[in-house]
Amino acid sequence: MPDHRGLIALMVVSAFVVTGGIHYQTPMLAAIAGEFQADAAATGWIPTLSFGGMVLGTLFLVPLGDRIDKRRLVLCQIIVLLLAQSVMAVAPSIAVLAAASLVTGICSPLLQNFIAITAEIAPPGARGRALGTQLTAMFSGILFARIAGGLIATHLGWRYSYVLSAGMLLLLTPVLWARLPHTRPTSEASYRDLLWSMWGLLRTQGGMRRAVAIQFMFGICYGGFWAVAAPMLAALHRVGPTAAGLIGIPGAAGILVARPAGRWTDRVGATPVVLAGIVSMLAAWAAMALGVWSIAAVVVGAMLLDCGLRAAMVANQTLINTAAPDSRGRANTLFGVHVWTGNAVGAWLTSWAFAQFGWLAVCGVAMAATVFALLIHLGVLPVGEPAEQRP
Repeated sequence: MPDHRGLIALMVVSAFVVTGGIHYQTPMLAAIAGEFQADAAATGWIPTLSFGGMVLGTLFLVPLGDRIDKRRLVLCQIIVLLLAQSVMAVAPSIAVLAAASLVTGICSPLLQNFIAITAEIAPPGARGRALGTQLTAMFSGILFARIAGGLIATHLGWRYSYVLSAGMLLLLTPVLWARLPHTRPTSEASYRDLLWSMWGLLRTQGGMRRAVAIQFMFGICYGGFWAVAAPMLAALHRVGPTAAGLIGIPGAAGILVARPAGRWTDRVGATPVVLAGIVSMLAAWAAMALGVWSIAAVVVGAMLLDCGLRAAMVANQTLINTAAPDSRGRANTLFGVHVWTGNAVGAWLTSWAFAQFGWLAVCGVAMAATVFALLIHLGVLPVGEPAEQRP
């Protein structure tokens, strides 16, 4: 295997580029709706299918990382991702755009292979910090995609965001081909048995059940917000794609939180870090409710939302990668499926709620999901035994 630092640097850059694929759309949905003469419910299918694709890709492709060489998985997925982003750049209708976004979502979980490799090579006492660094790259890619998507949609047209994405993927692919190492499988189970074994893993790991259930609820909040952020800002505050994209700057406050959350998890365990994330999420949606009257409230809410989500994600993902060291592909599959199912459910629910009842209904959906996360964490809802205090 090549030098660890060089490999981690490559995975960091790759995560930054790949993550943006399903996030350029966020500030552009109002512009896309305008071009195709569609409402928020119709354009809501674009993020819904991209998040749904993430669920499918995570469920059916990520577990293969325990069975076959991760290098093969990454290279195949990144080539298909490149093709999907190219199709989005020239899509003649929302239907084609949504279908390509589904394919983009299916291929995007190759990020979980980077996480599994990082968890494998990091020393146990520094695993949280290492994963925090990897997740920081992903969060930075999200921020870049949102800002770039808004600016490009305003000045060049939304299609050029996908031209940019495809171009970066085209440059990255040969580098991965040359530098990405082969990995050794940790399971000889058949594909069917590999998928079925995830149920056994979830059934026997109570802390893991609790972690993924909380991230599902957080996914509803996160996917729900970003699916309707641009239409809401356009309808209530009359701002365009550029301003909607710039919301991504305060909304990426979690970039500053990820590494400290990882260090905190290494010291005291996952439980207090996750609780802090839940409290931040509750405060976020209390602030968001004021967004009907003040765009400043949306900015503050976006900051708190991202901080809460990222802190909980680093802690919970560190926990699950430590709980099942020989099944990290499957453990990250369970984690990712819950995260992206939550995002897809949230995108659908809030797009419908916003179209039918307005922004306060969106806030009500997200606040309810956050309260459920708190009840799970406190053990009021018996999803699983409390997470280990030290991962």
